[in-house]
Order: sequence, then C-alpha cells, then structure tokens
Amino acid sequence: MITQYTRLDVADNTGAKELMCIQVLKGGASSYGKRRLRVGDVGDIIVCSVKQALPASEIKKGDKVRCVVVRTRYPTRRKDGSYVRFDSNAAVIIDDDGNPKGTRVFGAVARELREKNFTKIISLAEEVW
Repeated sequence: MITQYTRLDVADNTGAKELMCIQVLKGGASSYGKRRLRVGDVGDIIVCSVKQALPASEIKKGDKVRCVVVRTRYPTRRKDGSYVRFDSNAAVIIDDDGNPKGTRVFGAVARELREKNFTKIISLAEEVW
C-alpha cells in the first residue's frame, strides 16, 4: 500500500536509489478517518521525487519521475486466495509511454504486472513471483 510520502527503493539501473511518492495516479482509494487517501498497489503508476541518486547518472536528486510499483510490503491478495508480500517497497522508473528507462530490473517483481500490461518490465526482471 503506497500513499503520499512513502519512501521506495529503485529496482532498476537508472542511477536513482531512493524515491518518495508525491501522488498516486492510478490506484484505489481508502478511507482513513475523515479523509480519503489514494493508495497504490503493485502495478499502479505513481509520481515520485528522487531523494538519492548516483552522482554520474542521468536522473538527479530532486527530479520528478513517473514510476510503476513492482514490490510492496503490504500483502497483495491473488485470485487463488494466496497472498504475496515482499521485504521492501520498490518501483521502476518509466517514461511517458510506460516503458522502463533502465535496461535492467533488480530483484523479484510481482506477477500482477503482466495483467497491467507491463510485460517489458517482466522480461527484464531477474525473478517473477
């Protein structure tokens, strides 16, 4: 469950290391007290600010980027009734067409990305859970 101000790791080789969610673009809404929060899950598109980056990378600290959530600590329920959860929240930086900016994707990614038509990220990933 990714909300505003959530910190995420970067799961690709673009040079960014840590992101902070600014806004969830495509995701569900959850009620929290008297206000409604827009929350993101695996496969949702979010807008993030780069908090840490490598010095000689194309993406700099403070840049605003679009990302796809590939791992969440909050359990995701699958259609067969099982749950999947990961050790960290992670995202992959994408361009305006939805293709990843990096050429490699590190770590495991959730199988739910295939249903949301992010097949390029799945093909670049080391492991699909």
